[in-house]
Amino acid sequence: MSEPQPIGPADFSPVLYTADTLFTGLGGAQSPGGVVVSRGTVAATGHPDQLRQNYPHAREVDAGGIIAPLPANAHTHLDMSAYRFQALPYFRWIPEVVVAQKAQRGLAGALAGADTLVRLGQPVGDIVWDPAVMEALLPREDLRGVLYLEVLGPKPEQAQERFAQFREQVEGFRRLERPGGLRVGVSPHASYTVSAPLLRLVTEYAAGEGLPVQIHVAEHPSETELFASGAGPLWEHRIPGLCPDTFAEVMGRTPEPDLTPVRYLDELGVLRHRPTLVHMVNVSDDDIRRVAEAGCAVVSCPRSNVNLDCGRLRLSEFLAAGVEVALGTDSVASGETLDIRDELAFARQLYPELDPRLLLRSAVKGGARVLGLPVPQIRRGLPWREEYLWQHR
Repeated sequence: MSEPQPIGPADFSPVLYTADTLFTGLGGAQSPGGVVVSRGTVAATGHPDQLRQNYPHAREVDAGGIIAPLPANAHTHLDMSAYRFQALPYFRWIPEVVVAQKAQRGLAGALAGADTLVRLGQPVGDIVWDPAVMEALLPREDLRGVLYLEVLGPKPEQAQERFAQFREQVEGFRRLERPGGLRVGVSPHASYTVSAPLLRLVTEYAAGEGLPVQIHVAEHPSETELFASGAGPLWEHRIPGLCPDTFAEVMGRTPEPDLTPVRYLDELGVLRHRPTLVHMVNVSDDDIRRVAEAGCAVVSCPRSNVNLDCGRLRLSEFLAAGVEVALGTDSVASGETLDIRDELAFARQLYPELDPRLLLRSAVKGGARVLGLPVPQIRRGLPWREEYLWQHR
């Protein structure tokens, strides 16, 4: 395979780059595909045979596996970027990785992670707990995407006070936003760590202000058990003093055998505000239907979910239902890297039955849509960028 060569300033002959798969950002991906570049501008895209016929004098370069715009990392925790990666079952990973390395968590890790994403050219959806991270990242002009300020609060009697504090924080950070730069979003941490009244307050406020929302939902099988029974390992491992005596108090209702985290959010009125739902591994057919009908998007973190023994997203069913799916790396501690192309490569192995072109679309177009960004495109008349060549993947 010949290596792609950059076009020099005196080289005006057209170049035809060919690849196993081409995704232009418009429609679906195609295999094989090609792009004709002339004087640093995209002249044409399409099937290599047609392009050879239309541009017989073009110098042809085999670009390898993929030609596509850069993807977006739709969900990560940049403040854990200094952590050492370790694959462990979920209830060992929390104490042995998250807690054991907590001294590595914070602003320094977030800044390093942000620098990595800038080098990769990938927009980000970052969950932010430390206000110092918001203050440091929001003014940056070299990164695009959404910083979701996270809120927890399982005690319903504290909902109003917690929301008032949270809203004040959010409005302060919004003053740091710049046109075309990073946006402020909100993240009620998870369906089981935020009380029902606080969930309503945060999501209704976000809807009224046009703020993007991400919520961790149905990540581990024990979450489904918790909503069905009010007990199980997730409740047993709760932080002492942070939670009320029973999970029913968090929800404001009695657990039921058929109650799932998704059904709970739907009946609470949260889904109608169309939050982005992260993980969504342990779901029922009814859950998928509810998500599709509400118009919510889903972010999948395949490596993290497998590494923590959480399971595998029912990706084919979500896509068949018309749900927008994006990819995220979660944290370096659970996903190993921040490069969404690594996530895509892993997903192609995890879903051998799925057309890989659908996964590529999720990484690029799905990620941009989840983050509210214009979908990047490779089309006639636009400047050509060498980073469109994914020859190393």
